Amino acid sequence: MLNFFNIRNDGMEDRYSVLIELAAQSAADAFYFSLNGKRFSPAEAELCHILFTQSVEYTELGEIASTPPVGFTELPTCPICLERLDPDTSGILSTFCDHSFQCSCTSKWTYLSCTVCRFCQQQEENPVCSICGSGENLWICLICGFMGCGRYKEGHGVRHWKDTQHCYSLELISQQIWDYVGDGYVHRLTHSKVDGKPVEINSRCTSIEGTCHSCGYGDDSGINEAIYSSKVEAVFDEYSRLLATELEKQRQNYESLLAEAKGKRDSTIAEAVEKAVTSEMQDIQSKLDKCTEEKNALAEINRKLIKDQQVWHVKVKEIEEREASESRLMDEKILDLEEQVRDLKVYIEAQKTLTDMTDSDSIKGGTVLPVPSTQSSSTNTRRHKKAGRRRN
Repeated sequence: MLNFFNIRNDGMEDRYSVLIELAAQSAADAFYFSLNGKRFSPAEAELCHILFTQSVEYTELGEIASTPPVGFTELPTCPICLERLDPDTSGILSTFCDHSFQCSCTSKWTYLSCTVCRFCQQQEENPVCSICGSGENLWICLICGFMGCGRYKEGHGVRHWKDTQHCYSLELISQQIWDYVGDGYVHRLTHSKVDGKPVEINSRCTSIEGTCHSCGYGDDSGINEAIYSSKVEAVFDEYSRLLATELEKQRQNYESLLAEAKGKRDSTIAEAVEKAVTSEMQDIQSKLDKCTEEKNALAEINRKLIKDQQVWHVKVKEIEEREASESRLMDEKILDLEEQVRDLKVYIEAQKTLTDMTDSDSIKGGTVLPVPSTQSSSTNTRRHKKAGRRRN
């Protein structure tokens, strides 16, 4: 809900500043996030920049309204688009020649020189003269970026001015600009080579009497020196405040960038750790499932082996019993055969003895009487026992 709004023309075509007061902080935050950095329309390239203001003071005098409060400085403008160089709305890029631009403006450059002073931004490690290759007393043209040596060497910088009429040249060592047409430096102040303090260039009056009163130089050197010192101190104070403000903004910007980078790093690490843990858990679960399947398969094989072992135990026992019975039968057969062989040997010997006795003359005409034999009866008895045992 809007409580108040005011529209002010910034003095440029199609450029306006709108002061809006919202009813609640939540509404202001929603308004900021929904419109900041967005285009006004798809056909326009201009973006809407929204800033929060701490307080607003109203005054009837335009001079007071245009003067920044004490302790604050007015933001400079970009030399290309004339927008305020605010790091909260757009990035700021500073060149080697200490000129600042918006990043969106410098991204459209198709050349390497500064748009303000034409200083070449691509510097070599050891710059040399473009003609003779000398590395001493070098001057660079601020118009086209030509690098030439000074008049105390080969004078190629002066020759370049005479050929092209590019009258402004920058000395690389002192960073001072020389005007070939006026034959002097364009600076009002420069640093002294003795003590490094800033001194005024061409501060003496050019009048013969020295009393023209047009250059601000008088006979009272003490007053002039005091005025000069106060001006220098004021410049130093202004520069110090500006430098401190810019450094504070840069510090805040870098801290925000570091915090954002740290947050991104932490989130990236957390995502990587979570992804690694999830992948490791999946691998472990797959290995566990595989081990479970192998365990079940081994249990089934073990059960089958135990069952087969019991069956084979029964078969082996039957085979052992059968072999034992067959072994006993073989032993009995062997004993029977041995007895038969022994009886056969006795019979053969008896027949041989009878044959010898028949051929002998001593027993001719004798009578053979039957005599019961104890050995034969015992042999027959043993045979009958074996036969009976075999029949049993």
